[in-house]
Amino acid sequence: MTIDPARLQPMANAIRALSMDAVQAANSGHPGMPMGMADAATVLFDRHMKFDAGRPDWADRDRFVLSAGHGSMLIYSLLNLSGYARPTMDEIANFRQLGSPCAGHPENFLLDGVECTTGPLGQGLAMAVGMAMAERHLNAKFGDDLVDHRTWVIAGDGCLMEGINHEAIGLAGHLKLGQMNVLWDDNAITIDGGTDMSTSEDICARYEATGWHVVKCDGHDFASIDAALEAAKADPRPSLVACTTVIGKGAPNKQGTSATHGAPLGPDEISAARDVLGWEAAPFNVPAEIEANWRSVGAKGAEDSAAWDARLAASAQKQAFEAQMAGPAAGAVAALQGYIRALAAEPKKVATRKASEMALGPLTEQLPQLIGGSADLTGSNNTKTPSTAPFTPEDYAGRYVYYGIREFGMAAAMNGMALHGGVTPYGGTFLIFSDYCRNAIRLSALQQTQVIYVMTHDSIGLGEDGPTHQPIEQVMSLRLIPNLMTFRPCDTIETAECWALAVKSTQTPSVLALTRQGLPQLRGEGDETWTGADNRCAKGGYRLQSAKAARKVVLVASGSEVALATDCAAQLEAQGIGTDIVSMPCTELFDAQDAAYKADVLPSDALIVSIEAGVTQGWERYTGLSGLNIGIDRFGASAPAGQLFEKFGLTPEAIVPQILKKLSK
Repeated sequence: MTIDPARLQPMANAIRALSMDAVQAANSGHPGMPMGMADAATVLFDRHMKFDAGRPDWADRDRFVLSAGHGSMLIYSLLNLSGYARPTMDEIANFRQLGSPCAGHPENFLLDGVECTTGPLGQGLAMAVGMAMAERHLNAKFGDDLVDHRTWVIAGDGCLMEGINHEAIGLAGHLKLGQMNVLWDDNAITIDGGTDMSTSEDICARYEATGWHVVKCDGHDFASIDAALEAAKADPRPSLVACTTVIGKGAPNKQGTSATHGAPLGPDEISAARDVLGWEAAPFNVPAEIEANWRSVGAKGAEDSAAWDARLAASAQKQAFEAQMAGPAAGAVAALQGYIRALAAEPKKVATRKASEMALGPLTEQLPQLIGGSADLTGSNNTKTPSTAPFTPEDYAGRYVYYGIREFGMAAAMNGMALHGGVTPYGGTFLIFSDYCRNAIRLSALQQTQVIYVMTHDSIGLGEDGPTHQPIEQVMSLRLIPNLMTFRPCDTIETAECWALAVKSTQTPSVLALTRQGLPQLRGEGDETWTGADNRCAKGGYRLQSAKAARKVVLVASGSEVALATDCAAQLEAQGIGTDIVSMPCTELFDAQDAAYKADVLPSDALIVSIEAGVTQGWERYTGLSGLNIGIDRFGASAPAGQLFEKFGLTPEAIVPQILKKLSK
């Protein structure tokens, strides 16, 4: 089909008109980016994207990521014009208003067709890397008939400047993700002004150096754009399409300036832009012929999706494909049942990072959706199993990713993999480096993705690496993130139970904070017949040991400090002070329990004492103002673990006297 500018230009101008009108109505937003990229986006959707607007969940659709999420009116316009059920024109007219799905930045949970939440610059592109990885993995397993689609990204200068861009493109280039193509809105403008104020690097050369194919085009010439996208599709490498554009294209007095970046154009400039564009329709109205042309773009994929349905129905892999896409949640308990029962019969004293590896054995063997990895810490995170061969350009069927020293890039890629569907990613690093990838962890929670973070070396217990590597505030800070389960298990059985919960939680990401040092197995009694229904960690906190004498104290602890609590309890019981021990592997799950349960576990007539090798702030919600909080409210030190626990008062000899003193008041 030949390029027809007479057809395409009005279609692109519809994006411009909706974008400037919506931002003006909201008196808030970013009109310049969608106006500048309207031509390129129109060519992409009209001639290159494989999608069916009537079926936004079609598994083999191309993925489109607006990494430059501040230009959200671009994707809202594209979805509406091409015939998605939402956003409606009324919802676009209420852009950025309470109740409208047209939020200030695109949110994946508000609109079909928005593949991921974008706004934090660079993360959309990095998530697209994960989507492309998932596509290649599923293609390797099920072939071109069932999985053969591309990942398209529109990114701005900010996306390419952010540090995560370097991590993401390095990984994509190394893995040769040729199904991934990035359209760079090369308009040389940021909020502060021209990009020459802050950067002088050769971006195209940087991409080429990381193994990408680079092609340039005039972002306002339909034939030039089309040729560049064809070249991108033809090249086996991931491609950067550098689209030279004018920000705010069509606004005669403000285009090409930062004035169009993050503020409404104003009534006078919009009126002038309408004249320049020849756009006579009233705000939020699209002429019938232009609307019909756009609707045909969204409908043409119906034939492709129907043909795919027929191939799936006839495929010998139909059942396996559908099981893969359904996810691993249903099989989590069955995979671990025999393993946990065996632990009850033969206890193991190991670090919980090792306990995690042990649990991953049956999980990865029986659940093909699980794809693991580590940010260059495989031997320390214990994330690789015999069932997970490396994921490489030579074998995309592999299920273990060597991410390199790219914690942030790994976390964002895992988000993209989970959002793509068909795979459930888990990845490891040290807990202290959760700070490197924190914003991606936050996006995991916001987007309701099933991503599992394996974060080892969870306290001063890691020892000699010292305060730079010893987490102090990290566990508690992760507990602050809504819709994130932060697990800190105390032994082998709790670790397995936490893994079961993480694999079953399809809309909530999880962090497993795991020890370097060996821990005794405290569970076992009653677990010989474990079925999953009796997963004690599912309550978040539970009574691990009941007082023998009349109860006066409840010790609440997590992770390695649960064993410490048992030693403290033994000394207290020897003095006739009845002491319960409560293991609290997940405060988020405990908080979700009913009041009666929480009151039973943490009774008001006992002294509640928290013990955790981290900041004490936050534990007051469980111990109350009259309770006692044992922890570390300063940075650590470099020494063997045992010496550090003694130095910081995390021993029975240091803790029990504090409890006795508190009881005597």
